[in-house]
Amino acid sequence: MSRRTTLLPSWLPIDPFILALLGTVGLAALLPASGGAATVANGASTAAIAVLFFLYGARLSTREALDGIKHWRLQLTVLACTFLLFPLLGLAAKGLVPAVLTPPLYSGLLFLCLVPSTIQSSIAFTSIARGNVPAAICAGSFSSLAGIVLTPLLAAGLIGGGVAGFSADSLMKIVLQLLVPFLAGQLLRRWVGPFLVRNKKALGYVDRGSILLVVYTAFSHGMVAGIWHQVTPARLGLLLAVEAVLLAVMLTLSWYGAKRLGFDRGDRIAIQFAGSKKSLAAGLPMASVLFGPQASLAVLPLMLFHQMQLMVCAVLAKRRARDLEPHVAPTAEPAHSARTAEAAAARG
Repeated sequence: MSRRTTLLPSWLPIDPFILALLGTVGLAALLPASGGAATVANGASTAAIAVLFFLYGARLSTREALDGIKHWRLQLTVLACTFLLFPLLGLAAKGLVPAVLTPPLYSGLLFLCLVPSTIQSSIAFTSIARGNVPAAICAGSFSSLAGIVLTPLLAAGLIGGGVAGFSADSLMKIVLQLLVPFLAGQLLRRWVGPFLVRNKKALGYVDRGSILLVVYTAFSHGMVAGIWHQVTPARLGLLLAVEAVLLAVMLTLSWYGAKRLGFDRGDRIAIQFAGSKKSLAAGLPMASVLFGPQASLAVLPLMLFHQMQLMVCAVLAKRRARDLEPHVAPTAEPAHSARTAEAAAARG
């Protein structure tokens, strides 16, 4: 067990990557890239995003995602949660502007509602709760594939020109900077797959380093433009409250909605964890492309929601597992496997 796990309660998974993100935001606040340095940072960030989505494409098993179509009712339910219920709740939150949320923070909240689901943490929490893990794998994979296309299209329709830096050109950037590298990774997966498996740990640093570079560039733009004067501690507190309500509503709707649709317990767990969470790894690069200089405020709600969903779902997954304990055989999942799943959830 890691030192982090021994120092913190097991139900409070403070993701070390979130700490790294906060450190990157602090660095951008103290030493923002400007002038020639900003040009270099922008170029490096663009290249990093392309590499990141190439790796996503090369790692993602298309077969797993396509196999999930066999369980089409579950897949449609998760997609409906991710790309229908979430956006509807995001649109409903417009009534909170400007009394609770500023327009830029609302745009970020709405963008959060359009991002695809996670893969790693959906699988990990489903495993901890003793749900249908294969269904969670397929649901997360299928949501990620769909999000490459649906997230930009929904952003174009629901956010559109209301955000500075967002235009039809952004969709072309999505195609060239995200979709093309992703498809190239899928096409080359057969040949680069063994290399990725052998160097999984090192490439994990590439993933996270790329995202940190994107965050640094976005927040540097924000500091230079002075947009952080729009965010006060009170506004942040209100944003957290709104996101807590959003997460609670989605956890409730996904659980009881799946029950109403006739899914068994294992499937309901997979639907709840895959349908209530949003991917930080996919959302940050997309926001950088879609929002341009306004990306720093656009990704703030997603960063906060990511940590909140980890903490809440960790507690919920363990409660689901305890609910089943009197009925499971002694050969149930060993404790060390559950701890491994928790660690994967914190990384996702």
